[in-house]
Amino acid sequence: MNTPDFTTTLLVDQSPKEAFNAITNVRGWWSENIEGGTARLNDVFEYRYEDVHYCKVKLIEVVPDKKVVWSVLDNHFNFTKDTSEWKGTKVIFEISQKDKKTQIRFTHQGLVPEYECFDVCREGWGNYINLSLRNLIVAGKGQPNPKEGRNEYQEDLSQRMNAQDYHTSITVNATAQEAFKCINSVTKWWTENLEGSSQKLNDEFTVRFDDVHVSTQKLVEVVPDKKVVWLVTESKINFVKDKREWTNTKVAFEISSHGDETTIDFTHFGLIPKLECYGDCTNAWGQYMQSLFSLITTGKGQPEKKKVKQSQK
Repeated sequence: MNTPDFTTTLLVDQSPKEAFNAITNVRGWWSENIEGGTARLNDVFEYRYEDVHYCKVKLIEVVPDKKVVWSVLDNHFNFTKDTSEWKGTKVIFEISQKDKKTQIRFTHQGLVPEYECFDVCREGWGNYINLSLRNLIVAGKGQPNPKEGRNEYQEDLSQRMNAQDYHTSITVNATAQEAFKCINSVTKWWTENLEGSSQKLNDEFTVRFDDVHVSTQKLVEVVPDKKVVWLVTESKINFVKDKREWTNTKVAFEISSHGDETTIDFTHFGLIPKLECYGDCTNAWGQYMQSLFSLITTGKGQPEKKKVKQSQK
């Protein structure tokens, strides 16, 4: 990485104009509890999440269909020693076209690993950008913090400081049965480089990402249309000192239906901030949850493509 600032990128099929309109519709993907303008140059708005987080933001650069920049004028956290950690930082959305798709590059300039809030905020932004904003652009409906009551989409930030396991969720307009089927179709959303089976209780499969990551998973709990749990029995991650960081961790998919929608709560138990791979792995899981969302809603995910083996002759 060239910069410690938090950055994430997503690709969508929609136009730059549609992406821009969704980004500036902040109530549609971040929080319904926002007061003030969010679309025009020099607009100022305030964000509140219970007594956990407050910030005041000004739009200092707005280039239609290309770029939006916020300046954080004021901030208050109730779970950090320096309650104003975001103050003076910038939030940047850069829109461009890439491979006939629209790319949104999100950067929170100044949100750096030295901040006490970094891990929690990185996870929060990952959910809001890679899932809620993406859903707003693609499906016309995000998952912002609701106007009243507790946030049903994201756990309380102060509690997440203690609940260290990586967690995220996606909500789809599909049945629990359809979600369950897609979760088990691992080659269609995670990677085509899979050996073994990922369908039934006690099935085992191995995934390979070049020479960077190899892991073997065993299905230790399978409740049709409700829950799938993998136990990572062996792992080798070549970019960290302890290459077995995933070994004996569990990956859980919990499925719940409400009306016409189904929510998949994804938790990687044991993938915690103190692990060296945490940043790269959580960012990757965020991307693959987007792929699973796409598979369920459109029938096509974005898994790692099959690697063609070189001839030994």
